[in-house]
Amino acid sequence: MDARLPAHLEVSALIRQVNAEGGFAAVLAKGERDAGTILVVLAHNGAASRLFERMPELDGTRPWRCSRTQDSQDPFAFQDYLDRRKAQDPDMWIVELDVAKGERFIGGEAEQG
Repeated sequence: MDARLPAHLEVSALIRQVNAEGGFAAVLAKGERDAGTILVVLAHNGAASRLFERMPELDGTRPWRCSRTQDSQDPFAFQDYLDRRKAQDPDMWIVELDVAKGERFIGGEAEQG
């Protein structure tokens, strides 16, 4: 049995952590309370959005992976992708974290650059 933290608690914890660090966090789409999939949009000052989601590995772990980045040449493509994903899975949560080095909140290293 998977001892996974309920989705609503994980989302609440992310929001509290980001707010405590002076960032902004918001739920863009509210999903299934206990078992919904969580997608995290990371941004800094409203720009350079990146989408992270958990990807299952062969060893059973589920690390966060960047699955999409916002293209400055096509600014609507990123939101269109989120809308399509939400339409495919209405139980999905989408949370935006707008904070410097946001990867630290999902257990990753911030990209250098």
